[in-house]
Amino acid sequence: MKTQKITKIVVIDDDPTGSQTVHSCLLLTRWDPATLMEGLRDAAPLFFVLSNTRGMDAAQAAAVTREICVNLRQAIGEMRGEGVDIQPVIVSRSDSTLRGHYPVETDVIAEELGPFDAHFLVPAFFEGGRITRDGVHYLIVDGTPVAVHETEFARDSVFGFSTAFLPDYVAEKTDGRVEADQVQRFGLADVRGDIGARLHALRDNACCVVDAEEQTDLDMFARQVLAAAGDGKRFLFRSAASLLTAFADLPPQPVAAADMSRLVRDGRPGVVLVGSHVDKTSRQLKQLIEQTAVQPLHVDLDRLVRDAEGLHAELVRQMVEAQETGQGVVLYTSRGERQFTTTADRLAFGERVSGFLMRLVRNLPPETGFLISKGGITSNDTLSTGLALRTARVMGQILAGCSVVVCPEDHPRYPRLPVVIFPGNVGGDDALAEAYQILSLQRPEGVEIKSAVA
Repeated sequence: MKTQKITKIVVIDDDPTGSQTVHSCLLLTRWDPATLMEGLRDAAPLFFVLSNTRGMDAAQAAAVTREICVNLRQAIGEMRGEGVDIQPVIVSRSDSTLRGHYPVETDVIAEELGPFDAHFLVPAFFEGGRITRDGVHYLIVDGTPVAVHETEFARDSVFGFSTAFLPDYVAEKTDGRVEADQVQRFGLADVRGDIGARLHALRDNACCVVDAEEQTDLDMFARQVLAAAGDGKRFLFRSAASLLTAFADLPPQPVAAADMSRLVRDGRPGVVLVGSHVDKTSRQLKQLIEQTAVQPLHVDLDRLVRDAEGLHAELVRQMVEAQETGQGVVLYTSRGERQFTTTADRLAFGERVSGFLMRLVRNLPPETGFLISKGGITSNDTLSTGLALRTARVMGQILAGCSVVVCPEDHPRYPRLPVVIFPGNVGGDDALAEAYQILSLQRPEGVEIKSAVA
């Protein structure tokens, strides 16, 4: 039997927002070998495994990542038995503001799927205003680059960090196991030139950090990396979403951003679910309420602790009443990040809040026209728990960094429901209102929307 060789980009994503620059690919919320084989067989050049590990502690994140890797190795072996030799390019996709379980996840991937010649940190995410220059990672704020350690993201209670200079960040996160002077830097001049010989010389899982100021930088880098991989070099990537754009090299998305209202079910009003608590989200929520006729419904976290049943019943009643009058609603949790004595307490409270929000998702009015889920962890739970989707296909982006998926025709409660995955740290202050306004347009008569979900 002749063996067919296929390169497949496998993205282990710590929340569901990594698909924010690509389209037409599968998101997997399960990672048993059979489901992983669906991703490996799919025609798209890449697929995502939604691990949701950013919402876990380090031990849980390591265990889930290991389970994914073990099952992926089994799936690749079964594919080989069918005459298909999968050449995987493994990407550990995480937050572009450097929050996440690094190096926990890349260490586990290297143990289970290695050995690798190098692993690359590539946090640039241009759609979200993140660039890397001279080894320093920046967030563009009002046109000005601000080193990310000077932003609110660096003060995250679980994933905080003290430096945006990536070699020092690596040393800090590895507790000195990898010293800053051991980190290899690929600067802008490097990625814009010929790095083939340097890539071929990498050995022993060398740690490398990559500069990028625009998409063409990563396009050039990706072409050379994939060429080296074709020659047998084995690389692992810890990246934000823009590198995936370069790897996938996809044509324009099938439904233009401005036309996403075509996906809304019968032009009916929608629901916005806001779980993210970062300042950017709070500003976006404020503009959504001020600029649209959406009805704000407060998920009062203090009341949730005291009277979850009463709060749930009241919110469901208010959603039904709004739907009956043709009005959309926004469900939003109390603003600001709560302080906890331990990380475990913080994660446990987050799980309690998420469980409540997902119960609301399961009890949306059946006539809901669309759903916008704001926040990475919130969106992962919406897809995997609230809507109970096993796999979903990305239609494209409604705004830069905001993907749209659609529930299947046979979904037991919300057939063909379009869902916007809206990261907490993406977009200007008007972005949430803009996405809502796009979807609130009446869908043209006679437009047939086929299911985009497996």
